[in-house]
Amino acid sequence: MRLPCGTCLFPLRAEREGSVGPSRYTVFVTNSPSSTPGSRPSNAGISAEESWTTRRLLGWMSEAFTRNGLDSPRLFAELLLSHVIGCDRLKLYMDADRPASPLERQTLRDLVGRALKHEPVQYLVGEAWFFGLPLHVDPSVLIPRPSTETIVEQVLLHARAEPGFGGKTGEGLRLVDVCTGSGCIAIALLKQLSKATALACDISAEALALARRNAERHRVSERLDFLDGDLLTPLDDHPAAAGGGGFHYIVANPPYIPDHEWESADPAVAVGRNVRDFEPHLALRAGPDGLQYIRPLISQAPRHLRTGGLLLVETAASTAAAVCEMMTTGGFQHARVANDGDGLPRVAIGVKAG
Repeated sequence: MRLPCGTCLFPLRAEREGSVGPSRYTVFVTNSPSSTPGSRPSNAGISAEESWTTRRLLGWMSEAFTRNGLDSPRLFAELLLSHVIGCDRLKLYMDADRPASPLERQTLRDLVGRALKHEPVQYLVGEAWFFGLPLHVDPSVLIPRPSTETIVEQVLLHARAEPGFGGKTGEGLRLVDVCTGSGCIAIALLKQLSKATALACDISAEALALARRNAERHRVSERLDFLDGDLLTPLDDHPAAAGGGGFHYIVANPPYIPDHEWESADPAVAVGRNVRDFEPHLALRAGPDGLQYIRPLISQAPRHLRTGGLLLVETAASTAAAVCEMMTTGGFQHARVANDGDGLPRVAIGVKAG
């Protein structure tokens, strides 16, 4: 039985439009590290409501997250506070001297305590961003990461440059997203290619339910069918795949962490605590060599792709070259690896041979 699938597990970066990262705003001076929003501040005669403003809370959280080694501490502070207050992140800076209510301070303190134990902030607020889109997330799926956006970028570059692949609107384009998780890849592509259609597969019923919510949120559900099953096997019973060879792209972000990396203490390859302790293990691990699910995927893909169609698979950096070799011997030509935004080999790409 295959495992529920998801998205890339590398650290988030605040880099897409709408992101507000540490470089954009001043980090304000905060109270001493021992002060918390639920305790009385040292300013005698000033009420807690007046003292713990948005400005001060952001500074306090950013400092605490930085000390504890969390990625993107300022962004995470903004996400938590905007979630508790019920506003967008820009509003935080438009009303920086707004005092927090006692209930807001207590709620925020509880969430910060969980974040400092490396529980992903995206799970705490129920939302993550991918390719400029906000998406619902929960512990049934991996959190979308910028590295996975490499797949979307490569498909868009190819579709807009290659005749017969739909051009800028994706006219007539058909694609399959394997191990869809939150649905982030398929949804981002359909938002960019307004006339394309897609199938999205996953073995996890919980992940598919969440992906449907995301498709409805971004109004692409009429062009996106969700299939429950193992890798590409659900296509066998779907009318869109009848006869085979009808899809322009198959994209996939399957589990791909090899056992030696999962168990490693080497910081260069070790899996972070936020991933190991909170994200779904069954969507991450892929056997001794990390290829447990990529092998059958490469084997199944050719009969569903049209000649010249592309298979794009996210991989571990350590296995990208091996995946390319498997593509070359498995019915694909011009196999290559695309680097992610951090310069790491991340997406293996093969063209179905004629």
